[in-house]
Amino acid sequence: MSLILIIDDIAAMRDQYAYDLKRLGGFETLTANGGSEGLLQLKSEPVDCVILDLEMPGVDGFQVLATLKKQGNKVPVIVYTGTGSYDRCVRAVKLGAYSFIAKDEPLERVVREVENALAWGGLRNEINRLKRQSGESSPLVGESRAAVSMLELIDRLAPIPSAVLIMGESGTGKELVARRLHDAGTRKKQNFVPVNCAALPDTMIESELFGHDRGAFTGADKVRKGAFETAHKGTLFLDEIGELPLAAQAKLLRVLEDGIVTRLGSHQGRPVDTRVVAATNRNLESEVAEGRFRQDLFYRLNTHVVQVPPLRERLSDVPLLADHFLTLTCEKFGCKSKSLAPETLDRLKGYDWSRNNIRELRNVIERLVIAASQESITADLVPSEITITTKKHSLTDSPSSGTLKEQKLVAERQIILTSLERNNWHITNTARQLGLADHSSLLKIMKRHELKK
Repeated sequence: MSLILIIDDIAAMRDQYAYDLKRLGGFETLTANGGSEGLLQLKSEPVDCVILDLEMPGVDGFQVLATLKKQGNKVPVIVYTGTGSYDRCVRAVKLGAYSFIAKDEPLERVVREVENALAWGGLRNEINRLKRQSGESSPLVGESRAAVSMLELIDRLAPIPSAVLIMGESGTGKELVARRLHDAGTRKKQNFVPVNCAALPDTMIESELFGHDRGAFTGADKVRKGAFETAHKGTLFLDEIGELPLAAQAKLLRVLEDGIVTRLGSHQGRPVDTRVVAATNRNLESEVAEGRFRQDLFYRLNTHVVQVPPLRERLSDVPLLADHFLTLTCEKFGCKSKSLAPETLDRLKGYDWSRNNIRELRNVIERLVIAASQESITADLVPSEITITTKKHSLTDSPSSGTLKEQKLVAERQIILTSLERNNWHITNTARQLGLADHSSLLKIMKRHELKK
């Protein structure tokens, strides 16, 4: 629920605004009797929008705006005046106010103006986030059977409010799956809030997720909303959920079950409607068996599971991904468009990308763009570790240990799987490429190795 602060030295005016905003708009409200108290409230409370009187004794509205601008506080501010002159309001807008209204405006219009200001603030935050991520993320691109099946599952789960667990190796694009779940669902106009559980110190995780009140711990000089409240009505993405400490796991389970979040240092629970999408590259069942992950939380999260395939299981998507990264990288560096020579593409398709999957491919494409002086990127520019590994795989993908028969079986399975992926699981084309008599021969081999579409 959004929190609105009304700053006005006239008690009757600010109290009436607070009452009507709560009655007509359903907002939480705070009041301040002047600029000094308003600035203190802004420092101690997670305010989402301010309604500010300009004509006040002491610290007036202009000084409040100037202070917020100096502090870098981007909270939307709506100013009002009762003088009938809009020159002062125009001056306020130049100082950073979102808009201005007259004190005699109907309260219904004031509510609409507050709603517009909140939407504008959310849009600005989203634009800033997209600017930060521009060119850094890989797309959910793919025409392989594995990719298509995953996309179909995501689109089926998108409108469902239940929790989703995304599992996959590092670099496969788990956050992109979470964003697709959000963007294709009914919450797409609300916040998508990502939290990397592995990147936060244990002492900060609970504050990050659940928020804290002023004085909750040393250094907590103001109230702070947690990720759950920020993602209210939207989606909270918990990346690397397997890294969450057991104490935080217990509180997370409670929020998932009750829909109530309690900030650190507070005894007041706040209802939240937040969809949780979690991701991990760990085997959580093993973590449960080892006592490092709560079994009840695991069962609560894995109601719906999306398994993100590693790139080695969808090698037929390498050309599409490589072409996308070429375009992105050339735009990023401001250079002319480039293309991959056929031999270069063959080497990329012959590599297993097991170290970092799609992220590794993106980095290799960037290296190739920088190294290439011509429009066509030739095979001699492919990094040596990929060339060496590709040649090795062309001979065998079998392990270095085991009997000859065991190694031959492993090699045969890998050869069949790679060929199927390169031909987008087209049985007849794959059989022809492998020199088999007909498609039924290939189907028998696939059955022996338990390979299915």
